[in-house]
Amino acid sequence: MPPRDIALAITPRARFDIIDVAHRVRMEWGDVLSEYQRAVYCSYHTTAGYLEQSLCARLEHSRERLAPFIRAFQRLFPAGADYRHDQLDARAELSDDERRREPRNADSHLTFIGSGLRNCVTYTNRAGTPVYFIDLDGVHEKGVRTRKTRILAYNDEAIVHQGQIPVPVSRHPIDSVNLKDPRLGVWERVLDWVARAGVARGRVNVVLDPAERHAGLTVNEYETLLMRHDLVDVLRDPLRMLARGGRRMLQDPKAIPSKTLGYAQYDLVHVFNELMDSFHASESTVEKFLAGVIRVPASRFLRMKRQVSFLISDGNGTAPSRVVQGIYQSPILVQWQRADRQVRRLDVTITSFR
Repeated sequence: MPPRDIALAITPRARFDIIDVAHRVRMEWGDVLSEYQRAVYCSYHTTAGYLEQSLCARLEHSRERLAPFIRAFQRLFPAGADYRHDQLDARAELSDDERRREPRNADSHLTFIGSGLRNCVTYTNRAGTPVYFIDLDGVHEKGVRTRKTRILAYNDEAIVHQGQIPVPVSRHPIDSVNLKDPRLGVWERVLDWVARAGVARGRVNVVLDPAERHAGLTVNEYETLLMRHDLVDVLRDPLRMLARGGRRMLQDPKAIPSKTLGYAQYDLVHVFNELMDSFHASESTVEKFLAGVIRVPASRFLRMKRQVSFLISDGNGTAPSRVVQGIYQSPILVQWQRADRQVRRLDVTITSFR
């Protein structure tokens, strides 16, 4: 059977919403996914996506356990903290009209990155198992968004191209690189390989070389204030936003300098208790985890990935083949220690579904 391409539009019910896309497919398209072994689920958004199937399995594919997992990261990145991304007057790329419509949602972007949400995941099809689309910013003070997701079901895949791309990075130990920056030529090279491969329906995998350390990959909006300031602040001081967002600090403003770390550690205990409860971890595990995490950088507990993927689709033969991506989506390389010789290496694999 040829791969099957399905497009869905989703209207969230709340700012944070969990939607079972597999159920939506059954309601609108029938039991088509059962005819295939696997399916790729693709989000077009930078504040809404999917968790990997292995993690959802550990959470028993349960909304009741998935919601506390995500909320724990939302507490690390509280809404309304002093994010540079949310200072709309400083966003030179926005027009006056865009400033009126743009939501203040840096917390949603950072939760997406920190919790390990993905723009593109692959699931083994299992009858009756939900596949959750997780929206962090679907309803905001300026309106309700319409979200788009794409599902491509298939039975097998074959590698049609493999290559490596060096990426120059700065001398700064903490930095982020927009892989779509035309000055680098990285994304143009990937798209050229896809075009030469002639894939109608498939996938592009971009993976850090196994020798690379202290770096990760994500797909998100590469907005300068978000990536060069807010994300850097998180990597330098993972408790900063949590501390500044804590209500307890407002009760005694004069004591903020001396109490900031104490408040942050107190709140962090509750955050990670929620995380460990989601995984049914023991109390001793929680204590050991907290003892280490309060002393180490964010890279140790943010779920930053070493791989990102993009879907290739021709819309079931109705359009030219293209890499599926949202308007604001960019593959981003993040490092939290200096790279040898100021270069990171990416391995690119292109596969064709069949």
